[in-house]
Amino acid sequence: MSVALYPEYKDSGVEWIGKLPTHWRVFSLKYLVSMQSGDAITSEQIEEVGEFPVFGGNGLRGYTGAHTHQGDFVLIGRQGALCGNINYARGQFWASEHAVVVSPRFSCAVTWLGELLRCMNLGQYSVSAAQPGLSVEALGNLRIPVPPPEEQSAIAAFLDQETSKIDALVAEQERLIALLKEKRQAVISQAVTKGLNPNAPMKDSGIEWLGQVPAHWKGIALKHACTLIKDGTHLPPPRVAEGIPLLSVRNLIDGRFTLRDDDSQISRADYEELARSFVVAPDDILLAIVGATLGKSALVESGLGEFHIQRSVAAFRTKKSLLEPAFLHLIFNTDGFQKLLWQHVGFSAQPGIYLGALQNFCIALPQLKEQKEIIDAVSGQMGVFESLITEATQAITLLRERRAALISAAVTGKIDVRAFIPTTQEAA
Repeated sequence: MSVALYPEYKDSGVEWIGKLPTHWRVFSLKYLVSMQSGDAITSEQIEEVGEFPVFGGNGLRGYTGAHTHQGDFVLIGRQGALCGNINYARGQFWASEHAVVVSPRFSCAVTWLGELLRCMNLGQYSVSAAQPGLSVEALGNLRIPVPPPEEQSAIAAFLDQETSKIDALVAEQERLIALLKEKRQAVISQAVTKGLNPNAPMKDSGIEWLGQVPAHWKGIALKHACTLIKDGTHLPPPRVAEGIPLLSVRNLIDGRFTLRDDDSQISRADYEELARSFVVAPDDILLAIVGATLGKSALVESGLGEFHIQRSVAAFRTKKSLLEPAFLHLIFNTDGFQKLLWQHVGFSAQPGIYLGALQNFCIALPQLKEQKEIIDAVSGQMGVFESLITEATQAITLLRERRAALISAAVTGKIDVRAFIPTTQEAA
């Protein structure tokens, strides 16, 4: 793909726009469009299926039996962590009070308008209150570059086609990552439940989720293989500005337990009171037992300092004479154990599993020497998978940066796409 520059440029007088083609104009956004929040709708009125889609601040929320708008519109997220994000709504739909509906005062290309607004990173104009929010009045005063209508259409067609190509490449990388993770999971499951020797004699483990295991492995309940199985505090102390971190499932990231900049803090006195019960130590395994990400886990590394955990996380400390911590972490990551967890989940406000049930789950163990061999073998293979996943993730990052740069260049006139011919027309 090659694109040209416009023959002449002028200073826009707006810092974020910079120079723009001489025949383009700069207007306040409110001159070009009107903006109004949608109508309130309760969660009870929103269904998984229905006649009309419901759009909120973060996009599609579900469906309902009535509609508030008809046509092609750009929607701006008005509240929450993703305020300022851009979505499109077409046809008949309901816009909730958390979405700002952008209605052009003059005929314009909707995709051009939406991508221009996306390029402006509207979230930076949010005002913090109980939660971040956007002021429609403040948005209306923002200055925007406006090309003639025929160029708006050319930019829209160009972006539709070129961003679709990039999106397809991103989707390919995302599928690759999913396949790599599936393969990684299969490697872990095979090694941890069947061993490394494909010719080893097998027996029925008597443990439903495991089935056949090597004949010399022995079944044991988690409560007999661990010296500690304990969830975090059910009554978290008051938060303080500076203190000891009180961590949760949010800190279980890609198999590691990681401190975050926005972690909750509690006072030293409250921490010491919680520590009377137990303190998480290096080589403990932490398992998410409450919430949508129930089942994710991490092996605690040294150097984290003092912290405590909330009830969404349980700590497991193995009997080192029976069970290597890293081996238990691998067991937690097998397909079979993950399915077992979810089979025993109860639902109230959110999914959760009772520790009394969890500690009675049975696993099968080889001797420590074989556990270490399995850990080493799996670790070597995991390095290959992690390297490939990292490469694919980096490719996605670069593609998305390219996408954003292409949109910015097109909607601010840094490239001239007036001669662009969509592929369908070229093929014709």
